[in-house]
Amino acid sequence: MRPTRLVIAAAALALATAACGGSTGGGGGASAPGATGFTPPKIEALKSLGASEGQVNLVAWAGYAEDGSNDPKVDWVHPFERASGCKVNTKVAGTSDEMVTLMKTGEYDAVSASGDASLRLIASGTVAPVTTDLVPSYKDVFAGLKLKPWNSVGGVAYGIPHGRGANLLMWRTDKVTPAPDSWSVVFDPASPYKGKLTAYDSPIYIADAALYLMATKPGLGIKDPYALDDKQFQAAVDLLKRQRQNVGEYWSDYTKAVQAFKSGDTVAGTTWQVIANLAEADKAPVKAILPKEGSTGWSDTWMVAAKAQHPNCAYKWLDWIISPKANAQVAEWFGEAPSNSKACAETADKGFCDTYHATDEDYFSKVHYWTTPIAQCLDGRTGVKCKDYSEWTRAWTEIKG
Repeated sequence: MRPTRLVIAAAALALATAACGGSTGGGGGASAPGATGFTPPKIEALKSLGASEGQVNLVAWAGYAEDGSNDPKVDWVHPFERASGCKVNTKVAGTSDEMVTLMKTGEYDAVSASGDASLRLIASGTVAPVTTDLVPSYKDVFAGLKLKPWNSVGGVAYGIPHGRGANLLMWRTDKVTPAPDSWSVVFDPASPYKGKLTAYDSPIYIADAALYLMATKPGLGIKDPYALDDKQFQAAVDLLKRQRQNVGEYWSDYTKAVQAFKSGDTVAGTTWQVIANLAEADKAPVKAILPKEGSTGWSDTWMVAAKAQHPNCAYKWLDWIISPKANAQVAEWFGEAPSNSKACAETADKGFCDTYHATDEDYFSKVHYWTTPIAQCLDGRTGVKCKDYSEWTRAWTEIKG
């Protein structure tokens, strides 16, 4: 299950406070311009690997640390335990906020954070920079995922990319005609599909509206859907309030989204490739595309706790989970493009990476990955304040009513 509903959290407010200053900085004690516009606490990265501590405690999305309990044929945890001597203890989280809260307890060593949580973890000092040289498989990670705004600060890596995916537009081919090529089918206030549209249930969905406005209202000057000043933000919120009248259901559980498309309760809206695959496998007449405006998307990052009790096992897990075979297994099970360029040769379905556009950087160049909104505008503007995540969360509550 991907990130579900997000609520205002102390972590979000902490990030907003950290981001309000105009100073910049890098991680690991190095001073460097910060692409994210804030200075992370000074935390040193692990310099070298030592002996395994015997266990590692993970916070992860469901499907990221499978040990055969859900399906005996799906198990990359036990092979890791045998190879590393590290027993894996996994706490499955249902939301990004839950991940942030769990990591702040100090009980966990690593987390598979999405871009709507990663900057919060960095800004609060909850996670440490990573020494990528200690993760041999990192050299094979697609360049398009390395040192990005959601997993680095000032050129310093704060995590290891796990995988990526786009938020697509899907529709019932027997109900929606002509076939849409634009997000206008879900944002047009005069939509003929009132009550049959669906949208992702999260404050981060505000970025989807901003992305649509980037293409349709160029006068607003939106350059980055996660960097919105007062006027731009209000335009996105107003668009979503109008859309609310046409949305039949907001979804956060992808299995329920599959069922809604199958039953016809939903005929068009935001989806993931895995939802499209499952719906098609169940004979639902659906099609999913990356619309002409592009889309938002996600890239998850394995991050190590600043005060990890088992850092050596944590690093061994990071290298294992992005190694070609394990990365291929988790990508196929979960439904996402792998991060390791060598994983495609290891997938059971030899067409898998084509389906998920794993090697297609032109495709992913149209995807605006989830990044935590902060007060320092992520598009590089100075002298203007952008809306931070806590304000997005408050607005989302108003949008849904």
